[in-house]
Amino acid sequence: MRPLLAVSNAIDLLNEKIGYVCNLLVLLACLVSAVNAMIRYAFSNSSNGWLELQWYMFAILVMFGASYTFKRNEHVRVEIFYLTLSERGQLWLDMIGTLCFLIPSCLLLAYLSWPFFMQAYSVGEMSGNAGGLIRWPIKFVIPAGFVLLALQGVSEVIKRIAALKGYVTIDAKYERPTQ
Repeated sequence: MRPLLAVSNAIDLLNEKIGYVCNLLVLLACLVSAVNAMIRYAFSNSSNGWLELQWYMFAILVMFGASYTFKRNEHVRVEIFYLTLSERGQLWLDMIGTLCFLIPSCLLLAYLSWPFFMQAYSVGEMSGNAGGLIRWPIKFVIPAGFVLLALQGVSEVIKRIAALKGYVTIDAKYERPTQ
């Protein structure tokens, strides 16, 4: 079980670092937005590239932030039924839901979005707007985000199995296994 928990910890660390970057992107997107607005109104000058940069940062924030949010157990959940279960029942429900729904859905969406990225990459897709940015890098964020979320799902399943076997307990606030 220890090797699997080491894999889980590595996935958690990866998504923690990505979450930190996403937190910085919020600040950066606000700064870009504010500076772009000031330049537009003060100097009557602007660029579509700045607007697209904001959209790109938001897309990265959403797609990569999903795995970080899942890791921290701050995702949306309908808890009416969930809260009536015992701790063991909650572990089983989390594990079954992740294995049967989350991981397959994420892998399917990553698989289906890969050609969308590859087509844009192969033609070197650019924005149709004057002064716009290249598009293929942001299209890569879609399959990458779903793969990161699936990986975090794998980490959560490992932690649930370890908790069910009594190796660890799950810290409900941050989903960290404690020994």
